[in-house]
Amino acid sequence: MSIIVSIIRHSPSATTGIRPMPAGTEVDAHWHDENQIVYAGRGVLSVTTSAGSWVVPASRAIWIPAHTVHEHRAYGETDLHLVGLPVRDNPLRLTQPAVINVDPLLRELVIAYTTDPGGPAAERRRLRAVLLDRLRHSALQPVHVPAAKDPRLVAVCAVLRENPADDRTLAQLGSANGVSDRTLIRLCGAELGMSFPQWRTQLRLHHALRLLAEDIPVTTVAHQCGWASASAFIDVFRRAFGHTPGTHRTHR
Repeated sequence: MSIIVSIIRHSPSATTGIRPMPAGTEVDAHWHDENQIVYAGRGVLSVTTSAGSWVVPASRAIWIPAHTVHEHRAYGETDLHLVGLPVRDNPLRLTQPAVINVDPLLRELVIAYTTDPGGPAAERRRLRAVLLDRLRHSALQPVHVPAAKDPRLVAVCAVLRENPADDRTLAQLGSANGVSDRTLIRLCGAELGMSFPQWRTQLRLHHALRLLAEDIPVTTVAHQCGWASASAFIDVFRRAFGHTPGTHRTHR
């Protein structure tokens, strides 16, 4: 889903600090001259760029490279931790947005670094050095819903974004939108970098995170996101995030 706005803010410096965000709060499209780590210590956060969208729980953070236009939305009461870093500080050598794993140590480092951004300079330099070292060992997580560009694929993706539980096959969705499934399969590989079933699973997982942040029961989330049973949903969720939906709230 591309960002379409009339004005995109330019904030040269990427903020470092904590920003409480009530459920549903949005941060409009903007970009920085610096890199930034975005982490929701509580709640669930979505980040959207022209390349697609990311939705992350407290076990993940998002790396946003300098000059990337992005916008945020909070699902559930969210504590947004922001770490701004000069362009030279890029321990993972990433030039595109990415989801990174947040282990317990990295979580505490991010929280400590963002809690007192005006603290003693020497202490903060040491803390940042440890934080950067830890980032170098953070595994990338493929939790991403890429955005289509071809109008034919965009139309099909829009149907599922509106209703992730729609269980029609790619051929059926294509027929309803006047495009063959062979064309859509080719477009999925070229534009999304994954198969249609993989993309739909990612979309459903992202939608599930949003619903769980609103304290909707797991069984209801499973059905609203298109899984035939709660057990099937739990299995996919555990493999994607490392814990079950039922324990997800304790990770917020």
